[in-house]
Amino acid sequence: MSALKKFFKDTIIYGIAAILPRAVNIGLVGLHTEVLKSNKFAINTEYYVYAAYLNALLTYGMETAFFRFFSKEQEKGKIISTSFVTLLITTVIFLILGLSFATEIAQFFGFQKEIYVQILILTVFLDTIVVIPFAYLRVTNRPIRFAGIKIANILIFAFLNLLFLWAIPNGILSEKILPDALNFYVKGEAQVIYIFLANVCASLFTLLLLLPNILKIKWSLDTRILKKLLIYGLPIMVGSLAYVTNENIDKLFLSDIIGKTEMGKYAACYKLGVFMTLYITAFRLGAEPFFFNHAKEKNAKNNYATILKWFAILGAVFMLVVVAYIDLFASILIRQKEYLDALAIVPIILLANLFLGIYNNLSIWYKLTDKTSYGMYISIFGAIVTIIFNLVMIDKIGFMASAWATLVAYGGMMIISYILGQKHYKVPYNIKQVIGYILLASVLSAISFYDGFRGNYIIATALVLVFLGIIYVAERKELKRLINKGS
Repeated sequence: MSALKKFFKDTIIYGIAAILPRAVNIGLVGLHTEVLKSNKFAINTEYYVYAAYLNALLTYGMETAFFRFFSKEQEKGKIISTSFVTLLITTVIFLILGLSFATEIAQFFGFQKEIYVQILILTVFLDTIVVIPFAYLRVTNRPIRFAGIKIANILIFAFLNLLFLWAIPNGILSEKILPDALNFYVKGEAQVIYIFLANVCASLFTLLLLLPNILKIKWSLDTRILKKLLIYGLPIMVGSLAYVTNENIDKLFLSDIIGKTEMGKYAACYKLGVFMTLYITAFRLGAEPFFFNHAKEKNAKNNYATILKWFAILGAVFMLVVVAYIDLFASILIRQKEYLDALAIVPIILLANLFLGIYNNLSIWYKLTDKTSYGMYISIFGAIVTIIFNLVMIDKIGFMASAWATLVAYGGMMIISYILGQKHYKVPYNIKQVIGYILLASVLSAISFYDGFRGNYIIATALVLVFLGIIYVAERKELKRLINKGS
């Protein structure tokens, strides 16, 4: 099996692991927007913003460092044990301190109840200690087990959401037949808390499934290896924090500047951009170990260029399909009309996320050359752009400012990474083709959304078929070559 064919096969499996859980999450948006008013949906969004920051902080780049040195070092057992034990120690310290000062933390961040903070801390703790076990499954080419556990996690989460937000409130499941473990349920309670509880239960279940893998890890810590991991990983952590800022700080700004109701609308419609996020995540899960494991092959750079081109093509297709059928997707996923006020952000967010995916693809240059500080600087640049643009423009154009800020930040990061990458690790990317496909998809998306054709699914289908036809005509020779090469 060729390297490219194996990459695409693994990416499909990882794609299932990424897409199915997030697809379930998309489905839950309908339930959440039906049950929660936009201001309460904003609380749910803020909760996960803080969770994202904590996850980036507590993993401090160790996952990417693990991939780099597992493929590079001979003493692979020490890489596993050192990275896992280090994360476990720091996360346990975080758990103890976080629970001890939960009241003060809740007051500082404006959470209505201390239990929100307690659940958040416990969830982040559980999610952090499984980072290395999950990374080990990926780097040792065990995508099926990886996917199975990820899918089990989201099924538990979805089941508990349906139980707490639909079955019990509607009397479908009588409280009298509930087990004692569920007696904490109170009908008058703010329903958003049950989303948080469902999350922590799913995270605990994931830990139990990974426990056999965890118990096989030798509990040792090699300070020499730890130093290497930290030197490589800490710039990744700063970059990750900047990335979380790019992804999430807009929600916090919107909440403070124009209110939780408007932020809730923005956050709900932002979820429609998750279709691109699904695609990017699936790609990243398969690509990161592939890029490291095949870096020494003779045609590695040509493979990277091919992967980027097809990533951009498929991403452009995703963007056009979602925009062309935007009202259909919105009617399925968003139950209350008040949320639809922010639907105009979706095309912008989709394009921004496509730029982010290309940036992730391009970022292999600084990871393979151990110049991770560049990634940190690029991410900080994006975060600064996001912060300034939001602060200056939200008062003027509302939540549209946050969408445009995301596009400008990710577009800038993509361009900078390409320019620097060609100086330090030159890859023969076909930039003209990539730009051409994205530009064409953007024009067709704009026609379907803005030029009076919105909601006309005959026109929408025609535009999608035109784009697919152009791709087929232009790329049929390479498609045949890739298929024949992989067979």
